[in-house]
Order: sequence, then structure tokens, then C-alpha cells
Amino acid sequence: MLLGEKWQIEGDLVLKEGKLYMLKDEELRVEIIWLYHDILVAEHRGKWKTMELVIRNYWWLRVMRDVRRYVESC
Repeated sequence: MLLGEKWQIEGDLVLKEGKLYMLKDEELRVEIIWLYHDILVAEHRGKWKTMELVIRNYWWLRVMRDVRRYVESC
């Protein structure tokens, strides 16, 4: 179902510009950031690389702020 140019619903998923919209679930969002920042392949590459990796597939309000805070506290 199309909700305009930016938003879509596919089954149980909500997409914004083709990226999975994450609900307001702090633990899940932190886990997503952790996966892209802390896993061996990512090797703690910093906030910009982590941001690039996260926003390839996910979107939520203030995603950039959340990634920055996570990386700065790492």
C-alpha cells in the first residue's frame, strides 16, 4: 500500500523511502546501532561510517542524533 511518495506499507513493515522504519523502541534502535558499529566487520569506524551503514536500511526520527550519542559513549 502506498501512503505517498515517501511512505509504504508492505505486510507488517512500514518503509520510508525504501528504508525500514523503526518504532520508538530504544532497545531495538541501540541494538541496530551496535550491530553496525561494534561487530567485527565494522571495527568501530566512527560516527559517519556507522551512520552510513545504519541509514542504508533503517530510518527513525533523530537517527543521526542516536548514532552520534552511541559512538561518543563507546
